Amino acid sequence: MSAGSAFYITTPIFYVNDVPHIGHAYTEVAADVLARWHRQAGDDTWFLTGTDEHGQKILRTATANGVTPKEWADKLVAEAWQPLLQTIDISNDDFIRTTDERHEVNVQLFLQRLYDAGYIYTGEYEGYYCVGCEEYKQQSDLVDGTGQYEGQLVCAIHSKPVELLKERNYFFRMSDFTQRLLDLYEERPEFVQPESVRNEIISFVRRGLTDLSISRQTFDWGIKVPWDESHVVYVWFDALLNYATAAGYGSDDEKFARLWPATHIVGKDIARFHAVIWPAMLMAAGLEVPKQVYGHGWLLVGGEKMSKSKLTGIAPEQITDTFGSDAFRYYFMRAISFGQDGSFSWEDLSARYQAELANGFGNLASRVVAMVTRYFDGVVPTAVESAVTDAELAIRATERRVTAAADEAIERLAVHEALTRIWELVDELNGYITTQEPWGLAKDPANADRLATVLSTALRGLGTLAVLLSPVVPEAAAKLWTALAGVGTVQEQSIRSAYDWRGGERVQPLEALFPRIEVDAS
Repeated sequence: MSAGSAFYITTPIFYVNDVPHIGHAYTEVAADVLARWHRQAGDDTWFLTGTDEHGQKILRTATANGVTPKEWADKLVAEAWQPLLQTIDISNDDFIRTTDERHEVNVQLFLQRLYDAGYIYTGEYEGYYCVGCEEYKQQSDLVDGTGQYEGQLVCAIHSKPVELLKERNYFFRMSDFTQRLLDLYEERPEFVQPESVRNEIISFVRRGLTDLSISRQTFDWGIKVPWDESHVVYVWFDALLNYATAAGYGSDDEKFARLWPATHIVGKDIARFHAVIWPAMLMAAGLEVPKQVYGHGWLLVGGEKMSKSKLTGIAPEQITDTFGSDAFRYYFMRAISFGQDGSFSWEDLSARYQAELANGFGNLASRVVAMVTRYFDGVVPTAVESAVTDAELAIRATERRVTAAADEAIERLAVHEALTRIWELVDELNGYITTQEPWGLAKDPANADRLATVLSTALRGLGTLAVLLSPVVPEAAAKLWTALAGVGTVQEQSIRSAYDWRGGERVQPLEALFPRIEVDAS
């Protein structure tokens, strides 16, 4: 992607039936890292997140808590979902709620256009419905219940009984788009990724699509169908449109033309909605399909998907209160291959914090800045060409190599791979310092040029790291940038030429980027 092009990225909008756990935060951080990287690359970047507030699940949760659905949503958004963004340092450009007027009005506009074009008709539907998923389920999506649900069919995702519903609703002619979707997947293999999710989607569509029930009459918490207010819009049909309404669909044509299409980061369990229903909706409306739908893996705790209902949900602040937001962001982007399932453990988090952040990166930064302060009174040394050896040339080559490799990985949304490439520079700089022994060079004035060259090289490498790591550990990168007297803010630096950064004449004191943490093993 060339600098200056548009990069519109979204997370799913999350249900407000409960507070967020680290599975939600994982998705937010992944999208945020990608957004920050593209901003630093000079791309016209827009990052959207938000909340999904309609549907039967929200209505039931609110009723159980003795409040209206809107009161419930307002409380959860204000007290849990928006604070989450500060807890994990998310840089979203917009936050949309499906109860926003800008959304509701333009959902109705979209629906009316499809109705007028003949893509919507009335009909009856009977099937098994999972309130947790807000979706009618195929028989293949159900399993036999166990324990208290023995003898009942339960949702394979939520492990709770489904309900047999029969309704007269409005239907979207989704079956008309079976072949067009298959052609899309064939012509654009990158449209659905990773490969495992793409294969599942293709297999599902090849079995043939049925028309989609897009309205409900049995409850009234939702957006009214514009030509029949006795119906509300099916929550997924409503929710998927947030990506378009937030980008200006129906209200700001210029903005929509500039931003659309989007890259959608979603959990693999909802990839089917985004890679089948959503592009079919857009095709029917004559709009461009998304740039990409990426269904990442699940966070597992004790071998099971992160879930509040199964008591495996971990609140993000349980981690950030001890380790900080940077460590949270780094851990989940480094420890889990993006696109695959990954297991979380406190032991792994603690070990990576100590070994990779505190000892690897943080100690490297502290040592180099301290040595410049001690041996050059804080004045940034200049490399002396006559004292440059193959060791320095190797560091310079690594800076360029990892910058290009990380950017290429980001283009594939392989955030974990980008971090692995960047960490090659961390490891090489640590090895370089150990081998060159600047503390030994400082003992002999005859080695002054060599000492200046070694510390200049190390400082240059640190600045490159500050730029490259800014999308992942923004607080630590900003502190390091200040200590290096970098010009401007680190977020303003061009990430695709991170090695060309400029700094001032003197380093500043640097507090520990990742202080050592004593973890209670009891």
